[in-house]
Amino acid sequence: MLLGVALVLVLTLPPPPTARVNDYAGVLSAADRARLEQQLTERERATGAQMVIAIFPSLEGESLEDVSIRLAERWKVGRKGVDNGVILLAFLKERKLRIEVGYGLEPVITDAVASAMIRDVIAPRFREGRYTAGLEAAVNEVFARIGAETTTRDTARGPAARRAVDPGTMLLLLLIFGVFGVAILNAMRSSLRRGYTVDRRGWSSRPPIFWSGGGGSWGGGSWGGGGGGGFSGGGGSFGGGGASGDW
Repeated sequence: MLLGVALVLVLTLPPPPTARVNDYAGVLSAADRARLEQQLTERERATGAQMVIAIFPSLEGESLEDVSIRLAERWKVGRKGVDNGVILLAFLKERKLRIEVGYGLEPVITDAVASAMIRDVIAPRFREGRYTAGLEAAVNEVFARIGAETTTRDTARGPAARRAVDPGTMLLLLLIFGVFGVAILNAMRSSLRRGYTVDRRGWSSRPPIFWSGGGGSWGGGSWGGGGGGGFSGGGGSFGGGGASGDW
């Protein structure tokens, strides 16, 4: 009997969303949803991290943390293997908030940081009924943290990355230099056989031959994601990191 009830509860969870902003309670205007969606889309393109917002009428008697982690496991927000997803959940009847943080962002958005976001950023605005303002402030705070971490990491890795040479590129360079080196040596030997002579005064005065070779350049590619159409989670994983609160 208990197993059957649990199965029904799991099946009643919303399917993976096709948008980043999901207002199941109907408290946001269409314009507000569109603006938040655009903000999240732009931040995702800039950082690679995914954030989804979901507002529900009620928990229907279930545990906040249980519902949150089950949704996270089903929706799979964030990139697979990177696990850089964040889900912000609000339940109006119980006045409960939850920030669920993917594995990859737990060092950046710690439980303490998530708790402070709820307490100091979201809850005060929600208490005033300013749901859109609270959500926008949360988006700004989340991606400020992610952006600062990304900038710090890239800066720290920059010199090493510039010094590092891809093994494939190194092999190609060695091959090219080897071919040119063999060609130059062969040409020098051929020139000596054809005209250079040695006598008591030294080498002949025939002018030397200078080689001029063409240069090549290798450029790196840049990969970016994002396209038109609907949103979908990228396979991110969650382990219960984040925080809960109320307003």
